[in-house]
Amino acid sequence: MTEAPVPEAVLGLIAAPGVPAQLARALARDLPAALRARLPGTAWRVEVHEDGLVRPPAADAEIVDAARERLLRQGLDLAVVLTDLPLRVGRRPVVAHVSPLHHVALLSVPALGAVTVARRAHDALLRLVDGLLGEPEDAVARTASSRTGRLTRRARRLAVDEDSALPILRLTGHVLVGDLRLLAGMIRANQPWRLAARLSRALTAAVAAGVLALVTSDVWRLADSLDPLRLALVGLGSVAAIAASLILGAHLWERARSRRARQQVVLFNLATLATVLIGVSALYLALLVLALLAAALLLTPALLAQGLGHRVDLGVYLRLAWLTASLATVGGALGAGLESDEAVREAAYTHRTNRTTEGATT
Repeated sequence: MTEAPVPEAVLGLIAAPGVPAQLARALARDLPAALRARLPGTAWRVEVHEDGLVRPPAADAEIVDAARERLLRQGLDLAVVLTDLPLRVGRRPVVAHVSPLHHVALLSVPALGAVTVARRAHDALLRLVDGLLGEPEDAVARTASSRTGRLTRRARRLAVDEDSALPILRLTGHVLVGDLRLLAGMIRANQPWRLAARLSRALTAAVAAGVLALVTSDVWRLADSLDPLRLALVGLGSVAAIAASLILGAHLWERARSRRARQQVVLFNLATLATVLIGVSALYLALLVLALLAAALLLTPALLAQGLGHRVDLGVYLRLAWLTASLATVGGALGAGLESDEAVREAAYTHRTNRTTEGATT
């Protein structure tokens, strides 16, 4: 019997001209064998692309976006950028960033130091590939063998182009079943509950709209007349409005440029959609709680009863807070339209610092 062909994954080393490019070419000779030994059952092809990607100074997110474009254009499965620019988290310099959602990692060559650079870069690249597959070295695992098994299975799924002929709905279902743990890790790494806090204009517009709605007597009467089903529909519509404004306005939705890239593009879009929906839902719940507290503090039962023409109970306050939160969320959607694409991308995609790699230089 003939053995089944070993699936091949393509790792792209996108290196800035000069020392990073020279280092990448040297590393490319040994990396395929090292990756095959680390992740058995998958053949690895390492391509070197000399490209500065961005003009300095550039934020880390800008480099990731540019590398993602190059990854899709070249048909790469994973990409590691070897840059001569410093990488930072806040004001703290680090060696590497990993964005599993984008399948892109960044490695700052100057931060590797002046001695044994090739060995450190080689070790760092192996750890970065683990992180891109959703298993950073500092992740909690039951045993080393279970972690290796998960990495091997994800590498094989990454390499096998088995979804190219599937309709998009079947492809989506296949990705959900096959990569649910990885998808959950990507969403968690993005910290979606902090999305709104990173978008100052959207948050300001939401709060302003909520305050205006809360002190408007017409809103009181409208909330009092709506049943829970209509209030729920208004709430869902407001969440959908701000989610669509963020995704479409900042061009967060990707389209596959090749058949090979379809699976990872579907995974990326699912993670993006879930991140934004969770973030907006967290904003909605926060606005709901704030509206209820503000209504209880500012609007006395006597004032509401005078405006509504009947006795006021807790249900009146709940319906008013519900509608206020929905209107405030719509206001947030208008504010989101004023955010720059860069601000939305920074808010939606959190890059995990590779602390293990960072520690290698100390």
